[in-house]
This record gives sequence, C-alpha cells and structure tokens, in this order.
Amino acid sequence: MTRYAMVIDVARCLGCGACVAACIAENLNSSSSVLEFQPKPAPSILRGLLGVRTNKPPAEYFVEEADKETRDLVDKNPEEAKRKAQEIVGRLWLRTEVYEIVGGKYPNVDILFYHRICQHCDKAPCVTVCPTGASFQREDGIVLVDPNKCILCGSCIAACPYAARQVNLLLKTIDKCTFCAHRVDRGLLPACVETCPAHVRIFGDLDDPNSEVYRIVREHHAVPGTPHGPMRHTAARVYYLPSSNYKPSVEAIEKQKEEEANRMEEIQEKGWNAVKKTEKATH
Repeated sequence: MTRYAMVIDVARCLGCGACVAACIAENLNSSSSVLEFQPKPAPSILRGLLGVRTNKPPAEYFVEEADKETRDLVDKNPEEAKRKAQEIVGRLWLRTEVYEIVGGKYPNVDILFYHRICQHCDKAPCVTVCPTGASFQREDGIVLVDPNKCILCGSCIAACPYAARQVNLLLKTIDKCTFCAHRVDRGLLPACVETCPAHVRIFGDLDDPNSEVYRIVREHHAVPGTPHGPMRHTAARVYYLPSSNYKPSVEAIEKQKEEEANRMEEIQEKGWNAVKKTEKATH
C-alpha cells in the first residue's frame, strides 16, 4: 500500500525560501487555491477578522490590500507604509515555513534551518480530536481538511504538536500543507520538492523499496517529527536528516523532474483523463 512521506535534509538547506515561495505560488496564488465550498458564517469570536468576501487567491488578495492601504503613505511616510504593508501581508498564512535557528557562541556559531510543515502523522491527533470529521486521512496517509465540514473550533490546532495548522482567513477554515495532493494524484512531486535548488526535500512512498525515501529512512538515520526527534508519539511521516550523511544523485533527481515537467505539459495539452488512459494502455 502506498504511504507517502517526505525527508528534509536540513544540512543541505541554504535558507533561500524557494520551497515557501513555490508553496505560495502553487497553493495560495493560483486558481487551484480557491476551493469549492458552501458559504458559512464565521464564528462570532472571529467575525471581525473573517468578514472578508473575495474570490481572489489569498496571496493576491493580501498583496492588493497592502498596496491599497499604503498607496497614500509611500511618499509621505515610507517607513510607516512599509510597516503597514508588512502587517497586512503578514496575515497570509503559510503552509510551510523555514526558520533560521542560530546556536553557539562566536567563533563557534552554527545555523540550523528548521522546516515547519504538516507531518501527515500515521496517528494524527488532529484527526482524532476533530468533532466533525473535517480533518481526515486518505488511504495513502495524506492528511487533509474538508472546508465544508470545518467549524473553526480550533481543536486540531491545539492537538498538533508541530504547530502546522493555521486559520484560512478567506475560506473560514483550517488550512495546512497537503503534500500538494492535487499534484501527487497526477504523478507529480509537491511544488516545494520540485523547486528546491539544493535537493533538500525528498518525497516518495515509504513502503516502496525502490523509493529514495524508503532507502534514506532506513540507511541514513533519518528521524521523524523534528531534527531532534518526534514531539509526541504521532508516527510523523516527515523525516529529518540532521547531518549530511545523504548524498543525492543529482542526475537522477534532475531526470525525474524533467520527466515530470514533460508529463505536466502533456496533461495541460491533452487533459488529465486522456493522459491517464494512454498510460494505462501502455502498462
């Protein structure tokens, strides 16, 4: 059975933020980010914050709001305009983030880039505590949120030990990393994995002996949850390599990305159903 997982080699991370930018572009600033859902009133405690009505992708909405609110300030008070713009854009929730953690004392200083992302735990506490079934887990292990069932009670936020859930201010629902399930279902890599220039994130099937993820987890002492191990016994499926004991085959990775890019072009040209039908006939 397929069981998707991700490995993050923090020692290879440059802190460039390409994974975060790719996630925003793929999930928060494209038509795929505007989910179909039944309109619902916001809880009274959040109504002032969630009273927004828009069909625009989230990133586009907040950038436009920042521009509109600071336009008259740019020439008069550029510092205040910058502060206000940062505050407005800062309301955009992120499905993944990279934090720079500095440790040690000069001259022995080290930097760790910690990647915060949903762990898609096998024993996901967010799924267990959800009173409506909005948080659920697919057969392949990917944990998702059904916005039509979410009542914003906050139980899953409190239950997640990895702080991987936020409030989607526009859809009035909980939001989180989905492993780009819409891409994975088409045989593509998550956007963050495909974009990373240093091959920090590796994605694959944890139960497939031919998968790179399978090999890394078993041979290179990858630990689940955080670079220092799990926060709780949730059976997290995002693994971290705290040291550079993994040497990726860059040629193989680039070949895989090229094949996926060609497949994506074919899907856009012929349509998903036609490509899937052709692939079934070939196999």
